[in-house]
Amino acid sequence: MKLEKRMLIICLIAAVSMMTAVRLPIHAQQEVRIKITEGMPMIPVALPEFYFSPQSVVDEVIKTELYTTLWDDLAYSRVFKTVPKEYYSFIPKHDPSQINYKDWASIQANILISGQVEVSTDQRIIFSINVYDVKGEKFIFGRNFGGKQEFATLIAHRAADAMMTYFGEKTIFTTKIAFVSTRDGNDEIYIMDYDGKRQTRVTYNQDIDLLPNWSFDREKILYTSYRKGNPDLYMFYLYTGKTELLATGQANYSADWSREGDRIVYTSTRTGDAEIFIKDMNTRKDKQVTFNTAIDTSPCWSPNSREIAFISNRNGTAQVYLMDAEGSNIRRITSEGVRHDSPEWSPDGAQLAYTLMIGSGIDIYIYNLKNNTISKLTENAGRNENPAWCPDSRHIIFSSNRSGAYQLYTVDYDGANLRQLTSGGENKMPAWQK
Repeated sequence: MKLEKRMLIICLIAAVSMMTAVRLPIHAQQEVRIKITEGMPMIPVALPEFYFSPQSVVDEVIKTELYTTLWDDLAYSRVFKTVPKEYYSFIPKHDPSQINYKDWASIQANILISGQVEVSTDQRIIFSINVYDVKGEKFIFGRNFGGKQEFATLIAHRAADAMMTYFGEKTIFTTKIAFVSTRDGNDEIYIMDYDGKRQTRVTYNQDIDLLPNWSFDREKILYTSYRKGNPDLYMFYLYTGKTELLATGQANYSADWSREGDRIVYTSTRTGDAEIFIKDMNTRKDKQVTFNTAIDTSPCWSPNSREIAFISNRNGTAQVYLMDAEGSNIRRITSEGVRHDSPEWSPDGAQLAYTLMIGSGIDIYIYNLKNNTISKLTENAGRNENPAWCPDSRHIIFSSNRSGAYQLYTVDYDGANLRQLTSGGENKMPAWQK
Protein backbone atom coordinates (compact mmCIF):
# COMPACT_ATOMS: atom_id res chain seq x y z
CA MET A 1 0.00 0.00 0.00
CA LYS A 2 1.36 3.43 -0.87
CA LEU A 3 2.29 5.58 2.12
CA GLU A 4 -0.12 8.41 1.28
CA LYS A 5 -3.04 5.99 0.99
CA ARG A 6 -2.14 4.34 4.27
CA MET A 7 -1.93 7.71 6.02
CA LEU A 8 -5.34 8.71 4.64
CA ILE A 9 -6.91 5.59 6.12
CA ILE A 10 -5.19 6.10 9.47
CA CYS A 11 -6.26 9.75 9.64
CA LEU A 12 -9.89 8.96 8.85
CA ILE A 13 -10.05 6.15 11.40
CA ALA A 14 -8.32 8.14 14.11
CA ALA A 15 -10.31 11.33 13.60
CA VAL A 16 -12.81 10.51 16.32
CA SER A 17 -10.18 9.84 18.98
CA MET A 18 -8.26 13.00 18.01
CA MET A 19 -11.22 15.27 18.70
CA THR A 20 -11.67 16.59 22.20
CA ALA A 21 -14.67 15.89 24.41
CA VAL A 22 -14.08 17.85 27.60
CA ARG A 23 -16.13 19.33 30.40
CA LEU A 24 -15.82 23.08 30.62
CA PRO A 25 -16.73 25.33 33.56
CA ILE A 26 -19.84 26.66 31.78
CA HIS A 27 -21.73 23.54 32.93
CA ALA A 28 -21.92 24.17 36.65
CA GLN A 29 -25.08 22.19 37.36
CA GLN A 30 -25.03 18.78 38.98
CA GLU A 31 -25.22 15.99 36.38
CA VAL A 32 -27.88 13.31 36.64
CA ARG A 33 -27.40 9.86 35.09
CA ILE A 34 -30.45 8.14 33.60
CA LYS A 35 -30.83 4.47 32.70
CA ILE A 36 -33.39 3.23 30.19
CA THR A 37 -35.14 0.02 31.21
CA GLU A 38 -36.05 -2.71 28.73
CA GLY A 39 -39.37 -2.12 27.00
CA MET A 40 -39.38 1.61 27.71
CA PRO A 41 -40.88 3.64 24.83
CA MET A 42 -38.68 6.03 22.84
CA ILE A 43 -37.99 9.31 24.61
CA PRO A 44 -39.31 12.47 22.91
CA VAL A 45 -36.40 14.90 22.42
CA ALA A 46 -36.64 18.54 21.39
CA LEU A 47 -33.71 19.88 19.38
CA PRO A 48 -34.20 23.60 18.73
CA GLU A 49 -31.95 25.48 16.34
CA PHE A 50 -28.37 25.84 17.57
CA TYR A 51 -26.95 29.26 18.33
CA PHE A 52 -23.48 30.77 17.87
CA SER A 53 -21.34 31.80 20.82
CA PRO A 54 -20.65 35.57 21.02
CA GLN A 55 -17.04 35.13 19.83
CA SER A 56 -17.85 32.72 16.98
CA VAL A 57 -17.39 33.22 13.28
CA VAL A 58 -20.87 32.93 11.80
CA ASP A 59 -20.81 29.86 9.57
CA GLU A 60 -24.32 28.65 8.80
CA VAL A 61 -23.04 25.67 6.77
CA ILE A 62 -21.16 24.27 9.77
CA LYS A 63 -24.08 24.91 12.10
CA THR A 64 -26.50 23.19 9.73
CA GLU A 65 -24.20 20.17 9.33
CA LEU A 66 -23.93 19.76 13.10
CA TYR A 67 -27.66 20.16 13.60
CA THR A 68 -28.74 17.84 10.77
CA THR A 69 -26.29 15.12 11.80
CA LEU A 70 -27.34 15.16 15.45
CA TRP A 71 -31.03 15.17 14.48
CA ASP A 72 -30.58 12.24 12.11
CA ASP A 73 -28.58 10.26 14.69
CA LEU A 74 -31.20 10.68 17.40
CA ALA A 75 -34.01 9.79 14.98
CA TYR A 76 -32.11 6.63 13.98
CA SER A 77 -31.36 5.50 17.52
CA ARG A 78 -34.66 3.80 18.45
CA VAL A 79 -33.93 5.22 21.92
CA PHE A 80 -34.96 8.82 21.21
CA LYS A 81 -37.81 10.24 19.17
CA THR A 82 -37.33 13.73 17.78
CA VAL A 83 -40.21 16.14 18.38
CA PRO A 84 -41.42 17.33 14.93
CA LYS A 85 -39.89 20.67 13.95
CA GLU A 86 -43.24 22.22 13.12
CA TYR A 87 -44.21 21.96 16.80
CA TYR A 88 -41.56 24.53 17.71
CA SER A 89 -43.58 27.32 16.06
CA PHE A 90 -46.23 26.89 18.75
CA ILE A 91 -43.94 28.15 21.54
CA PRO A 92 -41.53 31.09 21.99
CA LYS A 93 -38.12 30.80 20.37
CA HIS A 94 -35.56 28.90 22.44
CA ASP A 95 -33.57 31.09 24.84
CA PRO A 96 -30.59 29.11 26.20
CA SER A 97 -30.20 31.48 29.14
CA GLN A 98 -33.78 31.00 30.31
CA ILE A 99 -35.26 27.51 29.96
CA ASN A 100 -39.05 27.54 30.11
CA TYR A 101 -39.79 23.90 30.82
CA LYS A 102 -43.56 24.31 30.53
CA ASP A 103 -43.22 25.49 26.92
CA TRP A 104 -41.28 22.39 25.96
CA ALA A 105 -43.63 20.13 27.89
CA SER A 106 -46.55 21.63 25.96
CA ILE A 107 -45.15 20.21 22.69
CA GLN A 108 -44.64 16.79 24.29
CA ALA A 109 -40.86 16.94 24.79
CA ASN A 110 -39.37 14.96 27.66
CA ILE A 111 -35.77 15.96 26.93
CA LEU A 112 -34.40 19.27 25.63
CA ILE A 113 -31.00 19.61 23.96
CA SER A 114 -29.61 23.13 23.76
CA GLY A 115 -26.67 23.43 21.37
CA GLN A 116 -24.04 26.14 20.99
CA VAL A 117 -21.57 26.41 18.09
CA GLU A 118 -18.26 28.24 18.16
CA VAL A 119 -16.26 28.45 14.92
CA SER A 120 -12.78 29.98 15.20
CA THR A 121 -10.80 31.86 12.57
CA ASP A 122 -8.34 28.94 12.39
CA GLN A 123 -11.12 26.60 11.18
CA ARG A 124 -11.80 24.77 14.42
CA ILE A 125 -15.13 24.01 16.06
CA ILE A 126 -16.26 23.83 19.67
CA PHE A 127 -19.74 22.33 19.84
CA SER A 128 -21.46 22.40 23.24
CA ILE A 129 -24.68 20.74 24.34
CA ASN A 130 -26.70 21.19 27.52
CA VAL A 131 -29.32 18.49 28.10
CA TYR A 132 -32.39 19.05 30.30
CA ASP A 133 -35.11 16.87 31.80
CA VAL A 134 -38.27 18.74 30.82
CA LYS A 135 -40.70 16.91 33.11
CA GLY A 136 -38.34 17.01 36.06
CA GLU A 137 -37.38 20.62 35.23
CA LYS A 138 -33.68 20.00 35.81
CA PHE A 139 -30.33 19.97 34.06
CA ILE A 140 -29.04 16.49 33.19
CA PHE A 141 -25.58 16.97 31.70
CA GLY A 142 -23.40 19.16 29.50
CA ARG A 143 -20.58 18.35 27.11
CA ASN A 144 -18.24 20.12 24.73
CA PHE A 145 -16.78 18.58 21.58
CA GLY A 146 -13.97 20.07 19.52
CA GLY A 147 -12.16 19.46 16.27
CA LYS A 148 -11.37 20.76 12.82
CA GLN A 149 -14.19 21.94 10.61
CA GLU A 150 -13.68 18.99 8.27
CA PHE A 151 -14.77 16.70 11.11
CA ALA A 152 -18.05 18.50 11.82
CA THR A 153 -20.09 15.36 11.14
CA LEU A 154 -17.97 13.29 13.51
CA ILE A 155 -18.26 15.97 16.18
CA ALA A 156 -22.05 15.71 15.97
CA HIS A 157 -21.82 11.91 16.06
CA ARG A 158 -19.86 12.19 19.32
CA ALA A 159 -22.59 14.37 20.78
CA ALA A 160 -25.16 11.72 19.81
CA ASP A 161 -22.99 9.04 21.41
CA ALA A 162 -22.86 11.14 24.59
CA MET A 163 -26.65 11.04 24.66
CA MET A 164 -26.59 7.26 24.34
CA THR A 165 -24.02 6.92 27.13
CA TYR A 166 -25.93 9.06 29.59
CA PHE A 167 -29.05 7.02 29.03
CA GLY A 168 -27.21 3.75 29.62
CA GLU A 169 -27.01 2.72 25.96
CA LYS A 170 -24.16 1.56 23.74
CA THR A 171 -22.52 4.15 21.52
CA ILE A 172 -23.11 3.51 17.82
CA PHE A 173 -22.73 6.77 15.90
CA THR A 174 -18.93 6.78 15.73
CA THR A 175 -18.77 3.09 14.78
CA LYS A 176 -17.59 2.00 11.36
CA ILE A 177 -18.61 -0.67 8.90
CA ALA A 178 -16.19 -2.76 6.85
CA PHE A 179 -17.39 -4.21 3.57
CA VAL A 180 -16.32 -5.55 0.18
CA SER A 181 -16.70 -3.43 -2.95
CA THR A 182 -15.93 -3.84 -6.66
CA ARG A 183 -16.09 -0.10 -7.39
CA ASP A 184 -12.39 0.03 -8.32
CA GLY A 185 -12.43 -3.07 -10.49
CA ASN A 186 -12.03 -6.00 -8.09
CA ASP A 187 -13.15 -7.13 -4.64
CA GLU A 188 -11.38 -4.98 -2.04
CA ILE A 189 -12.07 -4.09 1.61
CA TYR A 190 -13.51 -0.66 2.40
CA ILE A 191 -14.70 1.06 5.57
CA MET A 192 -17.38 3.71 6.08
CA ASP A 193 -19.22 5.54 8.84
CA TYR A 194 -22.37 3.94 10.25
CA ASP A 195 -24.54 6.14 8.02
CA GLY A 196 -22.64 5.32 4.82
CA LYS A 197 -20.52 8.47 4.70
CA ARG A 198 -16.73 8.69 4.20
CA GLN A 199 -16.34 5.43 2.28
CA THR A 200 -12.63 4.64 2.19
CA ARG A 201 -10.63 1.83 0.60
CA VAL A 202 -8.45 -0.22 2.96
CA THR A 203 -6.79 -2.95 0.86
CA TYR A 204 -4.74 -2.29 -2.28
CA ASN A 205 -3.51 -5.62 -3.60
CA GLN A 206 -5.45 -5.96 -6.89
CA ASP A 207 -6.68 -9.41 -5.80
CA ILE A 208 -9.94 -10.72 -4.36
CA ASP A 209 -10.47 -9.79 -0.69
CA LEU A 210 -13.55 -11.10 1.12
CA LEU A 211 -15.41 -11.51 4.42
CA PRO A 212 -14.03 -8.76 6.70
CA ASN A 213 -14.55 -9.01 10.46
CA TRP A 214 -13.63 -6.50 13.20
CA SER A 215 -11.67 -7.12 16.37
CA PHE A 216 -13.33 -5.86 19.55
CA ASP A 217 -10.61 -3.25 20.05
CA ARG A 218 -11.60 -1.91 16.60
CA GLU A 219 -7.98 -1.82 15.48
CA LYS A 220 -7.78 -4.95 13.31
CA ILE A 221 -9.74 -6.57 10.50
CA LEU A 222 -9.71 -10.26 9.62
CA TYR A 223 -10.37 -11.11 5.99
CA THR A 224 -9.78 -13.75 3.33
CA SER A 225 -7.57 -12.84 0.38
CA TYR A 226 -6.45 -14.51 -2.85
CA ARG A 227 -3.31 -12.34 -3.04
CA LYS A 228 -1.14 -15.48 -3.22
CA GLY A 229 -3.56 -17.39 -5.42
CA ASN A 230 -5.19 -19.23 -2.51
CA PRO A 231 -8.02 -18.18 -0.14
CA ASP A 232 -5.83 -17.45 2.89
CA LEU A 233 -6.79 -15.76 6.14
CA TYR A 234 -5.15 -12.41 6.93
CA MET A 235 -5.24 -9.81 9.67
CA PHE A 236 -4.91 -6.11 8.80
CA TYR A 237 -3.76 -3.59 11.43
CA LEU A 238 -5.63 -0.34 10.73
CA TYR A 239 -3.29 2.07 12.48
CA THR A 240 -0.01 0.73 11.09
CA GLY A 241 -1.03 -0.74 7.75
CA LYS A 242 0.64 -4.04 8.65
CA THR A 243 -0.84 -7.26 7.22
CA GLU A 244 -0.27 -10.66 8.88
CA LEU A 245 -0.95 -14.08 7.35
CA LEU A 246 -2.88 -16.22 9.85
CA ALA A 247 -3.91 -19.36 7.96
CA THR A 248 -2.92 -20.86 4.60
CA GLY A 249 -3.26 -24.18 2.80
CA GLN A 250 -6.57 -24.95 1.09
CA ALA A 251 -9.43 -22.51 1.88
CA ASN A 252 -9.55 -20.40 5.08
CA TYR A 253 -12.48 -18.06 5.58
CA SER A 254 -15.43 -16.85 7.73
CA ALA A 255 -13.31 -15.76 10.69
CA ASP A 256 -14.79 -14.20 13.85
CA TRP A 257 -13.19 -12.72 16.98
CA SER A 258 -13.97 -13.70 20.55
CA ARG A 259 -14.92 -10.76 22.75
CA GLU A 260 -11.66 -11.02 24.70
CA GLY A 261 -9.65 -10.88 21.49
CA ASP A 262 -7.57 -13.89 22.47
CA ARG A 263 -9.18 -16.33 20.01
CA ILE A 264 -10.61 -16.40 16.53
CA VAL A 265 -12.88 -19.06 15.06
CA TYR A 266 -12.80 -19.77 11.34
CA THR A 267 -13.47 -22.34 8.63
CA SER A 268 -10.72 -24.29 6.88
CA THR A 269 -10.65 -27.11 4.35
CA ARG A 270 -7.09 -28.14 5.21
CA THR A 271 -8.29 -31.57 6.39
CA GLY A 272 -10.20 -32.26 3.20
CA ASP A 273 -13.65 -30.90 3.97
CA ALA A 274 -14.85 -27.69 5.61
CA GLU A 275 -14.27 -27.85 9.38
CA ILE A 276 -14.18 -25.27 12.14
CA PHE A 277 -10.96 -24.28 13.87
CA ILE A 278 -10.10 -22.00 16.79
CA LYS A 279 -6.82 -20.09 16.73
CA ASP A 280 -5.20 -18.94 19.97
CA MET A 281 -4.07 -15.40 19.11
CA ASN A 282 -1.37 -15.44 21.78
CA THR A 283 0.34 -18.63 20.62
CA ARG A 284 -1.03 -18.67 17.03
CA LYS A 285 -1.81 -22.36 17.51
CA ASP A 286 -4.92 -23.93 15.93
CA LYS A 287 -7.39 -26.38 17.40
CA GLN A 288 -9.94 -28.23 15.30
CA VAL A 289 -13.36 -28.32 17.02
CA THR A 290 -15.62 -30.05 14.46
CA PHE A 291 -14.97 -33.49 13.00
CA ASN A 292 -17.52 -34.42 10.39
CA THR A 293 -17.56 -35.68 6.83
CA ALA A 294 -20.19 -33.04 6.05
CA ILE A 295 -19.61 -29.29 5.70
CA ASP A 296 -19.25 -27.23 8.90
CA THR A 297 -18.83 -23.54 8.16
CA SER A 298 -19.72 -19.88 8.93
CA PRO A 299 -18.88 -19.92 12.67
CA CYS A 300 -19.56 -16.95 14.94
CA TRP A 301 -18.99 -16.44 18.67
CA SER A 302 -21.70 -15.75 21.18
CA PRO A 303 -21.19 -12.42 23.00
CA ASN A 304 -19.87 -14.22 26.11
CA SER A 305 -17.50 -16.37 23.99
CA ARG A 306 -18.92 -19.56 25.49
CA GLU A 307 -20.77 -20.79 22.42
CA ILE A 308 -20.38 -20.84 18.65
CA ALA A 309 -23.16 -20.73 16.06
CA PHE A 310 -22.38 -22.35 12.72
CA ILE A 311 -23.85 -23.92 9.59
CA SER A 312 -23.70 -27.67 8.94
CA ASN A 313 -25.29 -30.08 6.49
CA ARG A 314 -24.46 -33.09 8.66
CA ASN A 315 -28.13 -34.12 8.61
CA GLY A 316 -28.56 -33.61 4.88
CA THR A 317 -29.50 -29.90 4.64
CA ALA A 318 -27.64 -26.73 5.64
CA GLN A 319 -29.04 -25.78 9.06
CA VAL A 320 -28.01 -23.54 11.97
CA TYR A 321 -26.33 -25.29 14.90
CA LEU A 322 -24.93 -24.22 18.25
CA MET A 323 -22.04 -25.77 20.14
CA ASP A 324 -19.97 -24.98 23.18
CA ALA A 325 -16.68 -23.20 22.54
CA GLU A 326 -14.69 -26.44 22.78
CA GLY A 327 -16.85 -28.22 20.18
CA SER A 328 -19.11 -30.17 22.55
CA ASN A 329 -22.88 -30.06 23.14
CA ILE A 330 -23.79 -29.65 19.46
CA ARG A 331 -27.49 -28.98 18.87
CA ARG A 332 -29.55 -27.96 15.87
CA ILE A 333 -31.84 -24.94 16.20
CA THR A 334 -33.44 -24.64 12.73
CA SER A 335 -35.48 -27.19 10.85
CA GLU A 336 -37.45 -25.42 8.12
CA GLY A 337 -35.89 -24.93 4.70
CA VAL A 338 -32.78 -26.57 3.27
CA ARG A 339 -30.14 -23.85 2.85
CA HIS A 340 -29.28 -21.60 5.79
CA ASP A 341 -26.17 -19.42 5.93
CA SER A 342 -24.35 -16.53 7.66
CA PRO A 343 -25.47 -16.83 11.30
CA GLU A 344 -24.74 -13.67 13.29
CA TRP A 345 -25.23 -13.42 17.06
CA SER A 346 -26.77 -10.19 18.33
CA PRO A 347 -24.48 -8.31 20.77
CA ASP A 348 -27.05 -8.66 23.57
CA GLY A 349 -26.97 -12.45 23.12
CA ALA A 350 -30.73 -12.72 22.66
CA GLN A 351 -31.04 -13.33 18.92
CA LEU A 352 -29.41 -14.93 15.91
CA ALA A 353 -29.74 -13.45 12.43
CA TYR A 354 -29.19 -15.76 9.46
CA THR A 355 -30.20 -16.20 5.83
CA LEU A 356 -32.49 -18.82 4.32
CA MET A 357 -32.86 -19.62 0.64
CA ILE A 358 -36.33 -20.51 -0.55
CA GLY A 359 -36.55 -21.07 -4.28
CA SER A 360 -34.24 -18.57 -5.96
CA GLY A 361 -34.69 -15.92 -3.27
CA ILE A 362 -32.75 -15.40 -0.05
CA ASP A 363 -34.14 -13.58 2.98
CA ILE A 364 -32.92 -12.75 6.47
CA TYR A 365 -34.55 -14.31 9.50
CA ILE A 366 -34.20 -13.66 13.23
CA TYR A 367 -34.17 -16.52 15.73
CA ASN A 368 -35.12 -15.46 19.27
CA LEU A 369 -33.01 -17.56 21.63
CA LYS A 370 -35.18 -16.68 24.64
CA ASN A 371 -38.46 -18.10 23.35
CA ASN A 372 -37.30 -20.12 20.30
CA THR A 373 -39.41 -18.15 17.85
CA ILE A 374 -38.44 -17.14 14.30
CA SER A 375 -39.36 -13.94 12.47
CA LYS A 376 -38.69 -12.94 8.88
CA LEU A 377 -36.82 -9.64 8.59
CA THR A 378 -36.74 -9.05 4.83
CA GLU A 379 -39.47 -9.64 2.27
CA ASN A 380 -38.14 -8.86 -1.16
CA ALA A 381 -37.50 -10.51 -4.49
CA GLY A 382 -33.85 -11.31 -5.01
CA ARG A 383 -31.11 -12.06 -2.49
CA ASN A 384 -30.75 -10.47 0.94
CA GLU A 385 -27.51 -11.72 2.48
CA ASN A 386 -24.72 -11.34 5.05
CA PRO A 387 -26.58 -9.82 8.02
CA ALA A 388 -24.43 -8.04 10.63
CA TRP A 389 -25.68 -6.50 13.87
CA CYS A 390 -25.16 -2.97 15.10
CA PRO A 391 -23.55 -2.94 18.59
CA ASP A 392 -26.87 -1.88 20.15
CA SER A 393 -28.75 -4.95 18.78
CA ARG A 394 -31.41 -2.63 17.31
CA HIS A 395 -30.17 -2.40 13.71
CA ILE A 396 -28.83 -4.79 11.07
CA ILE A 397 -26.80 -4.12 7.94
CA PHE A 398 -27.02 -6.53 5.01
CA SER A 399 -26.33 -6.79 1.28
CA SER A 400 -29.11 -7.07 -1.29
CA ASN A 401 -29.46 -7.14 -5.06
CA ARG A 402 -33.06 -5.87 -4.88
CA SER A 403 -32.13 -2.92 -7.11
CA GLY A 404 -30.04 -4.99 -9.53
CA ALA A 405 -26.46 -4.72 -8.27
CA TYR A 406 -25.58 -5.72 -4.72
CA GLN A 407 -25.72 -2.75 -2.33
CA LEU A 408 -25.65 -2.33 1.45
CA TYR A 409 -28.76 -1.52 3.48
CA THR A 410 -29.55 -1.04 7.14
CA VAL A 411 -32.86 -1.94 8.73
CA ASP A 412 -34.20 -1.93 12.27
CA TYR A 413 -34.63 -5.24 14.09
CA ASP A 414 -38.38 -5.13 13.39
CA GLY A 415 -38.05 -4.44 9.66
CA ALA A 416 -38.62 -0.68 9.87
CA ASN A 417 -36.45 2.20 8.66
CA LEU A 418 -34.79 0.63 5.61
CA ARG A 419 -31.85 2.71 4.33
CA GLN A 420 -29.53 2.22 1.36
CA LEU A 421 -25.92 3.16 2.21
CA THR A 422 -23.94 2.41 -0.97
CA SER A 423 -24.40 2.92 -4.69
CA GLY A 424 -21.19 2.64 -6.75
CA GLY A 425 -20.12 -0.79 -7.97
CA GLU A 426 -21.26 -3.90 -6.10
CA ASN A 427 -21.04 -3.82 -2.31
CA LYS A 428 -21.47 -6.82 -0.03
CA MET A 429 -20.27 -8.76 3.05
CA PRO A 430 -20.66 -5.96 5.64
CA ALA A 431 -19.24 -6.16 9.15
CA TRP A 432 -20.21 -3.64 11.83
CA GLN A 433 -17.65 -2.65 14.44
CA LYS A 434 -18.35 -4.51 17.66
